[in-house]
Amino acid sequence: MTALRALLLRDMRIAIRIGGGAMMAVLFFLVVVVLTPFALGPDTALLQRVGPAILWIGALLASLLALDRLFAADQEDGSLDLILMARTPMELAAAAKALAHWLTTGLPLVLVTPVLGLFLNLEPAATGAVMLTLLAGTPALTFIGLIGASLAVALRRGGLLLPVLVLPLTVPVLIFGVAASNAAIVGPVPFGTPFTLLCAITLMSLVVGPFAAAAALRQGPE
Repeated sequence: MTALRALLLRDMRIAIRIGGGAMMAVLFFLVVVVLTPFALGPDTALLQRVGPAILWIGALLASLLALDRLFAADQEDGSLDLILMARTPMELAAAAKALAHWLTTGLPLVLVTPVLGLFLNLEPAATGAVMLTLLAGTPALTFIGLIGASLAVALRRGGLLLPVLVLPLTVPVLIFGVAASNAAIVGPVPFGTPFTLLCAITLMSLVVGPFAAAAALRQGPE
């Protein structure tokens, strides 16, 4: 557990130090949300209707910003070989790195949602629903991205292929996240139905992601 804690704290410090974590993701999230009203016009009713979808799309794209460096930086400086040869299971190491990514990228997106909801003229109840769905769904985005990041280190120009690999897998998260947000605002579907499915996808990604990433990383150097 000491090694996993050290890996978690190391990745968090690196992400914050180089500006590739919370700050970059939040700024990108802010840009997407601020520019959208200019594109859609001054129709406040339209902004309220599409606001949850805009916040979810912004969070999805922002969460991808630092994924390409999740394992690539370790591969470049040789740390990945040490992690693979360590006594700590690679599955747990991959999960620790994904947790560090979510804490520095996904969680800040959830925390700034109330502020960004003001730009979209969302009611407090609507903003709270979006925050809850993002809190439940952004870990799925990170752990699904973990698989793509592990595959990218074994491929030439894998960073360019990462969005192509990850985005199709995140579509169910986006669908149920937006559906749950809209259900809490306008219905008629009960909020619990899509939200439960969103939580199920997140739990599945928490289990499958580290094992798939570890398998890809073990095959990569060969």
